Amino acid sequence: MSTLYRGGAIYSPASPFATALLVDGDTVAWLGAEEAAGSRAGEADEVVDLEGALVAPAFVDAHVHTTETGLALGGLDLRSARSVAEILAAVEHASRTGRGRPVLGHGWDERNLAEGRPPTGAELDRASAGGVVYLGRVDSHSAIVSSALAAAAGARNHAGWTDDGRVERDAHHAVRSTTREGLSAAARGEAQRTALSAAAAAGIGCVHEMSAPHIAPETDLAALVALAGPGGGDPLPDVVPYRGQLVADEAEAKELLARLGVQVAGLAGDLNADGAVGSRTAAFRAPYIDADTYGHVYLTAEQIRDHVVACTAAGLQAGFHVIGDAGLDAVLEGFRRAAERAGIAAVRAAGHRLEHVETPDADAIARLADLGLVASVQPAFDAAWGGRGGMYAARLGADRAARMNPFASLAAAGVPLAFGSDSPVTPFAPWEGVRAAVFHTDAEQRISAKAAFAAHTRGAWRAARRPGEGAIAVGAPATLAVWAAGDLVVKAPDDRIQAWSTDPRSGTPGLPDLSPGTSAPRCLRTVVRGRVAYDAVA
Repeated sequence: MSTLYRGGAIYSPASPFATALLVDGDTVAWLGAEEAAGSRAGEADEVVDLEGALVAPAFVDAHVHTTETGLALGGLDLRSARSVAEILAAVEHASRTGRGRPVLGHGWDERNLAEGRPPTGAELDRASAGGVVYLGRVDSHSAIVSSALAAAAGARNHAGWTDDGRVERDAHHAVRSTTREGLSAAARGEAQRTALSAAAAAGIGCVHEMSAPHIAPETDLAALVALAGPGGGDPLPDVVPYRGQLVADEAEAKELLARLGVQVAGLAGDLNADGAVGSRTAAFRAPYIDADTYGHVYLTAEQIRDHVVACTAAGLQAGFHVIGDAGLDAVLEGFRRAAERAGIAAVRAAGHRLEHVETPDADAIARLADLGLVASVQPAFDAAWGGRGGMYAARLGADRAARMNPFASLAAAGVPLAFGSDSPVTPFAPWEGVRAAVFHTDAEQRISAKAAFAAHTRGAWRAARRPGEGAIAVGAPATLAVWAAGDLVVKAPDDRIQAWSTDPRSGTPGLPDLSPGTSAPRCLRTVVRGRVAYDAVA
């Protein structure tokens, strides 16, 4: 099928004056001006009058947990909860109407609750009449669970169990695995389709799936890839699969690949070197200021070295979840040793990646650049928890918090950036991610809208070692989104320079005005390789 889009603004540096484009099959067949669009109308099966809308490359979300997102969307959404009583009432209602099904919830944050604490396991027991309840914290690195679930998972025998029903680390992995492994194929498929449909409605044409043993069984990844593939039915966003599973050598890596039955991009993603700041499990050189802990480093430099060497030899990307500076010390030391063993050129050429990378200092940033590592980051984290009054400051102190998520410093050093949401930790809202990078809580770490948009499109494709995608150009894959966006501007990353409307004669494509207080653009259509994955009119 071919579709002509005309009468709008096309975000294409390759053809900056274009106002129309023709999609033929799965590729962009033509770009041009409105004057020439009429002659193309006869070639098209469908003609779409954009009425001034913006057509841009579809976003790529570089860090997603698809099944978890679908379960969160279909379960108890606790992000807006403001008291323990409110959470318990939701659990009680879900237990009464759920016909014995486990109660799954996500998104509570004790800082938002009137009591300053989450529910206890005993309170969940009473609210659920002894049922199975799992309520994940907003960062997905700890949870509150009922006694029935704790017993079924053997949580009390694992590190990270506390008698009030809170679980982290191994105990959290055990209880989450118990609930996820029990999903039927139909329930799993429904959750995955729900999540990918939500991504498409947000203008996302591709997600990087961050599967890992502590999040989902191996069969989950194969099911997701099949669902999103050409034979999966209705068009959905592309899925770039990763599996965060540690291997000791190349033979083990190849054995794992054969068992997965999926051509993964890498053994990377949520292969956790440490935890999360909110759950106080991210590993730091100095202690948290609100608790007697430094967090936890989960992997040794030797394990990291062997994994990187194995992936490099197998032609795979290696990568790790790392947030705290002590966790990053271990990761960078492991990469240094891997470069000694495999050769620095081979490590650089592999395009390995790190997820989150929230606390690199100047020395770490230089080492990231030298090793050729990609930083897969989440600007929405800074918007949600940064600033002097945010969660980071409450956990670490204002001075340490102010140095987090240094996007401008990373970019200036030549570290490639890819943006994602870590959904369900933060929602699918890519324009808000761009806004958060442009208006970082630290003015010195702001980047331009153009650079932020690139990190959420081409940068994320490059992070998956697919550099030929993510731009609108003749012959490129037709993965794009149509937006009701209002006036288009060029926005500098410095408040001292005012945004201005782009002069069409300059040949500089504009982006929506994302100044604080403005509404984000509304997605009208998402197209994935020429197929409509979302249409607001349909």
